[in-house]
Amino acid sequence: MNGSTDRIGTFGIWTFDFEHQPAAQVRESAQELEEQGWQAIWVPELLGREALTHAGFLLASTERMTVFTGITTIWSREAQWTHGGALLLADAYPGRHVLGLGVGNSRPGVKPLAALEAYLDELDGFQTPNPAPTTPVRRILAAYGPKMLGLARDRADGAHTYHVNVAHTASAREILGPQPFLGVEQAVLFETEPTKAREIARAHLELYLGSKFNRAKFRRFGYTEDDLDDGGSDRFVDDLVVWGDLDTITAKLRRHVEAGADHVGIQVIGVDPGQSAMPHWRRLGEALLD
Repeated sequence: MNGSTDRIGTFGIWTFDFEHQPAAQVRESAQELEEQGWQAIWVPELLGREALTHAGFLLASTERMTVFTGITTIWSREAQWTHGGALLLADAYPGRHVLGLGVGNSRPGVKPLAALEAYLDELDGFQTPNPAPTTPVRRILAAYGPKMLGLARDRADGAHTYHVNVAHTASAREILGPQPFLGVEQAVLFETEPTKAREIARAHLELYLGSKFNRAKFRRFGYTEDDLDDGGSDRFVDDLVVWGDLDTITAKLRRHVEAGADHVGIQVIGVDPGQSAMPHWRRLGEALLD
């Protein structure tokens, strides 16, 4: 990928929404996003839908969209099956799938860096009778700390970061160097009243602040324990969730690009499960897409 955004654009859609929608609605949503001019969709693997199956469905539902798995967790399947699934998607949809790999939640006694390195060794060691795709499998790694970012630089096409501030984006770019791809997720909320906006943002961040792994990550970004207690300080919340009107949100999204991100996956929050963020995606598309 080498940092190129020719096929994916500078901004894309990062969403949990599809986890709560029936397949027909997901297909319609993906097709509408493509018609609006969005070139990339990011989907996670957390709430039940298997990442590679989900990616294949979205690829089959669209004609040009690039689909990122953000992320495919290494605990969800053995490396052999990740290899086979990614190979098939690369063959069937040349250049349109990016395999985002990561540790996800840490496991007791397991060192995330060592676990991911071992998984990559397995992944790269497989010999298969499957036909080689004309366009190679593209992969990026979920990475935050210097060592994991170094692994993403050396053994993948780049890195994917989730719930980070702009200062981290600048630091990640410095570690990665100029060529590797850097895709940054950013949560946004269309709410202009500060108290209400921060209430919704804190509810969104609650799960992550309850994780020792994520708290350590946030401390690495420069936040103190006081910033992370009691739902998060205003400073922390405002950095991790961009809220306000359209102009405020788009201006803050562009700061990641200015700091070195190649691409920003926009996660709209504040939408009830089963509902669609489509009205917000339309507004964002009108403001951000060329």
